[in-house]
Amino acid sequence: MITLEHVYIMTGIMFAAFAIGRALDRSSARRWRSAAFWGTYALSFLAGSHLPDLANGMILMALVVLAASGLASADAAAPIAERREAAQSNGNRLFVPALTIPVVVLLVAVFGKKLHIGSAALLEPAHRTLIALALAVLVALALGCALLRAPLLAPLREGRRLMEAVGWAAVLPQTLASLGALFAAAGVGRVVGQLVTQAIPMTNGSIAVVTYTLGMAMFTVIMGNAFAAFPVMTAGIGLPLIVGRFGGDPVIMSALGMLSGFCGTLMTPMAANFNIVPAALLELPDRNGVIKVQIPSAVLLLAANTALMALCVYRR
Repeated sequence: MITLEHVYIMTGIMFAAFAIGRALDRSSARRWRSAAFWGTYALSFLAGSHLPDLANGMILMALVVLAASGLASADAAAPIAERREAAQSNGNRLFVPALTIPVVVLLVAVFGKKLHIGSAALLEPAHRTLIALALAVLVALALGCALLRAPLLAPLREGRRLMEAVGWAAVLPQTLASLGALFAAAGVGRVVGQLVTQAIPMTNGSIAVVTYTLGMAMFTVIMGNAFAAFPVMTAGIGLPLIVGRFGGDPVIMSALGMLSGFCGTLMTPMAANFNIVPAALLELPDRNGVIKVQIPSAVLLLAANTALMALCVYRR
């Protein structure tokens, strides 16, 4: 059976290759610090599931120290003229690898449950979609190399360049999601709920809705991850107030609450995979250029989600 652990191992191997590639690059003055950073990050994927919590905490602290000490700059991309010529020669074939990923994910998500080896499922049922995404990336890489006649090491070289262009912020989604789970286990949501009810009189359900959706967006801005904000805000405000006190529908509350959190994702550099990676890919001069463009849409969507929840959540 292919499990999520296999995806972790594949990811760890990728970051280990980034570390080796940087260590072998003698032109970089900070190559050893960067190699240590990506190597330590690879260790968290390769062995994190088998290490005690204290060891994983030490790995995280090591990443913080290495990032603070300064990492090597990303390698320069190919000249614009060269990339433009390659784009013109390949034409629409450039879209094939990118479109392959959603197609493969969809096929595996729909038909993957029917794949078995004997009586055992081929893909771990609880994480079938994530495993499908990993398999889709491998298929797209192989197809891209074949169609574009790229060297076998090109994906690793370009992947390392992208990760180093993003820098230490690339690890934020994983660490912040873990922090959200830690907050939920520590009862932070209950404390947040107590502070909010002391500061804001919850005299009717609409006030609770506005507090919940704005809280989801703001906490996501801080955490960089709506999935990290959801358990905290739902435990503190959503369930005890919207559902418990005012009798709201938990399904509607949860769905629109997550959408409100995603509005916060559009407005924060902490959501590195959404906002910093595109800026690096597009080589924008302003690192926060994507966020500045998204803020008006995020505010309008947040207002729409709030109004929609206020209208629908209390209708039974």
